[in-house]
Amino acid sequence: MKPASSTRIVGNPLIPYVFLIPACVVLATFVLYPALKAIYLSFTNFNMIRQAEFVGFANYLNVWRDPFFWAALKNTLLYMVVVVPVLVIAPIFLAALVNKHIPGITFIRAAIYLPVITSLVISGLIWKWVYEEQGILNYVLLASGLTTDPVAFLTDPANALYSVMAVTIWSGMGYYMVIYLAGLQSIPRHLYEVAEVEGVSAWQQMIHITIPLLRPSIAVVTVMSSIAAMKVFEEVYVMTQGGPMDSTKTLVYYLYESAFSEFEMGYASAIGVVLFLLTLVFSLINLRFLREKA
Repeated sequence: MKPASSTRIVGNPLIPYVFLIPACVVLATFVLYPALKAIYLSFTNFNMIRQAEFVGFANYLNVWRDPFFWAALKNTLLYMVVVVPVLVIAPIFLAALVNKHIPGITFIRAAIYLPVITSLVISGLIWKWVYEEQGILNYVLLASGLTTDPVAFLTDPANALYSVMAVTIWSGMGYYMVIYLAGLQSIPRHLYEVAEVEGVSAWQQMIHITIPLLRPSIAVVTVMSSIAAMKVFEEVYVMTQGGPMDSTKTLVYYLYESAFSEFEMGYASAIGVVLFLLTLVFSLINLRFLREKA
């Protein structure tokens, strides 16, 4: 028979909440408080030098009138429109390819996942070297005869943003592949066996079995990749610093410039709040669209 004190402790409904206190304290300190502070600062003219003064919606009006904000938003939306579909669709086929029991498949999966665990700063520096006019990529293009002149990947406004997008896709492909791989391995094998007996081709199996049953994973990847695209920063900072001619300046990079180059913390906070709202709206739209398709 258990002691009465032990029974009281185990049966106490408050015990689970006690164990949640440390996590709640960490979240409140490093997530909730900074978020609320940013919202408050967005209504002030705080610049890290003088005391913050309440200015109402002045910062938001300045955001609305700021052509640099709209240019950064355009770059961010273009980034999302190009990167997200690739990161949603391509890893499905990549996961299907590595979802095989063949010799060396573990090494292949690890090699594909390696860019995910590589620091984006390191990846950006490596790709910046690859993209140089005298870099390895131009060497291959010139040697193969695909071009007669070096391509200005990062110094031409027409190419720079797409070159940075390629790095984001390269670094995120393995991560989303793992999500899809987990989804693939949860699909009952007998569905494919029945389809093979009925003479269904591999492509038809992908369209009518794999993709419909992967819809929960697709929803997760769509939302995660959209959020990642909206807040892209490291690649831009390391590779282009927003140039050339602001062609790669995204919202987060513009926020960073406003806060730490211009020291306009109030204005930068307003940009951050707008960015949060845009990300929330796009995430809800994605979830609603995928729910309707389900």
